[in-house]
Amino acid sequence: MKWKVPLADVAVDDELLAAARDAVASGWWSMGPRVQAFEEAFADSCGAAHALAVSSGSAALHLALLAVGCGDGDEVVVPSLNFVAAANAIHHVGGIPAFCDIVGPDELTADPDDLEAAISVDAKAIIVMHYGGFACRMDRIREVADRYGLAIIEDAAHAPGARYRGRWCGTLGDIGCFSFFANKNLPVGEGGMLVTDDDDLAERLRLLRSHGMTVLTWDRQRGHAPGYDVVTAGFNYRLDELRAALGLVQLGRIPAENDRRRRVAHRYRQALDGRAGLTMPFGDPAAQQASAHHLAVVLLPPGLDRDRVRADLQRDGIQTSVHYPPIHLFSYYERSDQRPLPRTEEVAARLLTLPLYGGIEEDKIDAVIEGVLAAVNRA
Repeated sequence: MKWKVPLADVAVDDELLAAARDAVASGWWSMGPRVQAFEEAFADSCGAAHALAVSSGSAALHLALLAVGCGDGDEVVVPSLNFVAAANAIHHVGGIPAFCDIVGPDELTADPDDLEAAISVDAKAIIVMHYGGFACRMDRIREVADRYGLAIIEDAAHAPGARYRGRWCGTLGDIGCFSFFANKNLPVGEGGMLVTDDDDLAERLRLLRSHGMTVLTWDRQRGHAPGYDVVTAGFNYRLDELRAALGLVQLGRIPAENDRRRRVAHRYRQALDGRAGLTMPFGDPAAQQASAHHLAVVLLPPGLDRDRVRADLQRDGIQTSVHYPPIHLFSYYERSDQRPLPRTEEVAARLLTLPLYGGIEEDKIDAVIEGVLAAVNRA
């Protein structure tokens, strides 16, 4: 279907095309100098000591869990209002997700008190997600983690450039994980980044990323080492040169992209928040200013038929989504002993994600606003 207003869109211009052409023309397509340059630029942008490029945000989560020592039987506390990649990564290291609730309908991030209530004697780590580009309550979460001796992994897939008390989200825990999927604020198609200030964690991540090899192919190509050793059972989670070339361009555009997204989200908030029974989470102006605004989410009135609203918008050519169906309600992750998560379940039934990207035109924003109000009034 050709959408009149897609949920997300990627702007392609001469600078991106030239970066891609140069990478292809170089003849070296696997991890090499562009990946290294991208890592260095990313670390510099966010103020981290180390940045390691990987093949996806999901790969970043997987490696982060392994690096902090999560394994068989370890519990990892994670908000259920989240993309399933977080729970899947926990499963793939042999761990068990312990789901926690959100703060509430105005703040869709992990509730530190409920997070603490989810901690058991088997807990090893916490994964927090900066939902929609809005920072979690990291001071309180750090306090909880320190009290129980747990590692903090930040899922910053929504939050490149978002800040908490002046620091980039992703640099506030032990390891931060970013995604460069095609709909993200920093899109390259597929890809991700890990950031950490811990030298030992960085070295562990480097080894796990590339088969546990002590020397990379690019180093051998340049004659820097005649061979290599394998010191752990790693993976092939490397990023390639083509996507790193795109990432270098997109990284420089993050401040402008996030600012444009902020203005679009503000338009939605002015027009929709408090009208026709709609509300928009994260109403605090300071939070809005610090956010990366990856998502624009409205909460429908309780009891309204969301499927009907979405169908009406689809007929108008307006694409919507739901971020997210709670993970603990998926068949694979349902448990009879699941702790109640009432705020997550109440909010999840009302979530509606609207189109948001930096290049969206004013007439399309107007079409979304008018379409949502009309669809809600009809439902």
